[in-house]
Amino acid sequence: MSGHSKWSNIQHRKGAQDRKRAKLFTKFGRELTIAAKEGGGDPDFNPRLRLAIEKAKAGNMPKDILERAIKKGTGELEGVEYMEIRYEGYGPAGTAFIVDVVTDNKNRSASEVRMVFTRKGGNLGTDGAVAWMFKKEGVITVKAEGLDPDEFMMAALEAGAEDVSLEDDVFEVITNYTEFQSVLENLKNAGYTYEEAEIEMNAENRMEITDLDTAKKVMALYEALEDLDDVQEVYGNFDIADDILAQLDN
Repeated sequence: MSGHSKWSNIQHRKGAQDRKRAKLFTKFGRELTIAAKEGGGDPDFNPRLRLAIEKAKAGNMPKDILERAIKKGTGELEGVEYMEIRYEGYGPAGTAFIVDVVTDNKNRSASEVRMVFTRKGGNLGTDGAVAWMFKKEGVITVKAEGLDPDEFMMAALEAGAEDVSLEDDVFEVITNYTEFQSVLENLKNAGYTYEEAEIEMNAENRMEITDLDTAKKVMALYEALEDLDDVQEVYGNFDIADDILAQLDN
C-alpha cells in the first residue's frame, strides 16, 4: 500500500477548486510553454508536452490558446521567459511544504511566497530544508468502476508500476519518476484510461492531522499558496483525517 490516499483526497479537493478558477488556463499555458521550450513542440517526441496537452484538453482549454502557448515555447511566437523555481518551508504544527513556481519574475514570486508563509503561521526555509522528507514519484489515478481489482493491479505492475492501492473507488498507481511516462503509455496501450497523471513530490513519512483547528490553519496556508498566480503545485507532508476533511468541506 502506498499510503498516499488521504493526501490524494486533499489534492482532489484542491483540484475541484482549481477548476473554478479562471487562472487554470494560465497554469496550463505556462506548463505547455516550458515543456515545448525544454523538449520541442512535437508531442510525439516530447513526453512532458504530450502530457501537458492531454491535461489542457481535459480542462477544456481552447485549441487556439493551447497552440499559442506551445509556439511561445518553441520561439515561433514572442512570449515571456518563464523559469521554474522550487521553494521549501514550514507550516503550522511542524508541517512541511514544497512549492513549485513558474514565473517571469523571481523576485516577485519569492516575495509573494514568503509573505503567505508568514501571514499563515509558517516560514519560508532554505533550499533543501524539507526536500529530504519527500520522494519524487509518478502518480497515476484510475477510476475503479467496472474494473476487476486483481486484474488491474496485475496489469499495473506488469506495466512497470512500483505500487498500486485502491481506496474510495480509485486506483492509485505509484511509479519511479523516470518510468512514469512508460508506465502511463503501457496502461493506455492495455486499454486503461487514467483520471489524473502527475509527477509529484510525496512525503515518505506523513503527519496525520486529527484536530479541526490545526487542519484549518494548515489548509489555510496550503490554499493561500495555491491561490498565488505563479504557483503551479503545492505539496505537503500531512494527511487530514477523513472526518476532519469532511468538516472542512462543509
